Amino acid sequence: MSPARTFASDNNSGAHPAVLAAIAAANTGHMHAYGDDPYTEHAVEVLRGHLGAQADVFFVFNGTGANVVCLSALLKPYQAVICPATAHIATDECGAPERFTGSKLIGVPTADGKLRPADITAQLGGMGVEHHVQPRVVSISQVTELGTIYTCEEIRALADAAHSAGLLLHMDGARLANAAAALDVPIRAMTTDAGVDALSFGGTKNGMLFGEAACFLTPGLVSDGKYVRKNAGQLPSKMRFVAAQFSALYEGELWHELASHANAMAERLADGAAAVSGVEIVQVRGANEVFARLPREHVAAMREVADFYEWDGSPGVVRWVASFDTTEQDVDGFLAVMRGLPGV
Repeated sequence: MSPARTFASDNNSGAHPAVLAAIAAANTGHMHAYGDDPYTEHAVEVLRGHLGAQADVFFVFNGTGANVVCLSALLKPYQAVICPATAHIATDECGAPERFTGSKLIGVPTADGKLRPADITAQLGGMGVEHHVQPRVVSISQVTELGTIYTCEEIRALADAAHSAGLLLHMDGARLANAAAALDVPIRAMTTDAGVDALSFGGTKNGMLFGEAACFLTPGLVSDGKYVRKNAGQLPSKMRFVAAQFSALYEGELWHELASHANAMAERLADGAAAVSGVEIVQVRGANEVFARLPREHVAAMREVADFYEWDGSPGVVRWVASFDTTEQDVDGFLAVMRGLPGV
């Protein structure tokens, strides 16, 4: 099978060699299962280096699992989550958050995938009324599902609005590294220091084989996280192999290097596509995703070159995603075909 690269998703990429080497290094002898091992202990400290010593870190299998664990620990069944209508928890997790929490998701329509403080306030009219679901958590994605990014100041404003209403702020950080690299800030600056209470800490999209982490950043917020994780089916028995990957990626600057590269390849793609007649960039590119509108007759032709997704049934709107291993040649070859399409 010949190797191929696509622009469909950063989940389509492989694992970085340093991550695979870390897994192999952890594959020595027998160790206690379920996280009672030195690899897990070390990886927890590595992530605390990015989030603060107060952070409680629970490794899980995947992003949906991290979201389910975070939200399950924060919610009761009569409570609700305020999120953008486009949020991953609302559109691409097959109802798992509702199933495991028993809680309602309140999807707020937004043009760019980002909530504003006023969006929170608008959902509080039923607070204290027993007939109405009670908002408890505000959930945002960093990077958003439309490829945009919250600044640290915007996150702080959302946290302040949520906390003043007695709500908590959760961040789905599947592309957390890409956002931090794009903003050129430490991870802590847009999470703990910006008032985020719970974080789904991503790794898979940035070079890991599998694995994410459910993190609780506010001291004393959650006392039963390990039970919530187990109950949700997200407790890896051989946790050292998840933990070793996080250490390889986040102990030094590898995470930043890989995310910065993916962002740069997306910028190259967006700039090149914007210069092609008939192509329109429809969202501000924040990190490693590009949303564009093409003439419908060109979409199929471009998908013959490299696979990508049409977006939500919108005529001609597509999403291109660059990965840590996307090359300049991948981008330039794709653009060359685009420029050569009839009528362009």
